[in-house]
Amino acid sequence: MDKTNIGQLIRSLRKERGLSQLQLAQILFVSEKTISKWECGAGLPDIGSIAALCEALGVSPDTLLDGVMPENSICGGNMKKTNFHVCPQCGNVCTSAGEAQISCCGRILSPLRPQKTSESQSLLVEIVEEEWYITSNHPMTKAHYISFVAYLTSDRLTLIKQYPEWNLQCRIPRQGHGVLFWYCCKDGLFSMRV
Repeated sequence: MDKTNIGQLIRSLRKERGLSQLQLAQILFVSEKTISKWECGAGLPDIGSIAALCEALGVSPDTLLDGVMPENSICGGNMKKTNFHVCPQCGNVCTSAGEAQISCCGRILSPLRPQKTSESQSLLVEIVEEEWYITSNHPMTKAHYISFVAYLTSDRLTLIKQYPEWNLQCRIPRQGHGVLFWYCCKDGLFSMRV
């Protein structure tokens, strides 16, 4: 841990949030002098202040203690680099249009990698009234179901949440060529071109 880098990062993030040293000190219940010491690299936040400091600055503890914001390459808005993340605890679905650190229920979520589909895992896709009509024979029980279906093109993502014990039937507007993704809570993420 480099106190100088951590201090510079605290200063940078504080200013980015439009906070004065006094305002940040009041949020954390510390003195303005304490904030100044941290920012000058003359001291470090104690372990009891880290969580509140990270929340106030909108940064993870790992990033704060590294003292450097990670660089992320600009993907130019290309939706083809979209990643899907699913929380194993609550089932929350998150997407990112590039690399991102996403967490839910206290866990850092890794991006899911789509698997090739077997005949038993495939969705049935038909064209009905200029839309993709999607159905499946997949079990839809509380313990084994498809959680979401998503259609991804180069410029947009359509995601439809599914629920246990509902038959999988959904319609998605046809928007050129794209990739259909679906997530089974037991078997993972699958994809196929449509």
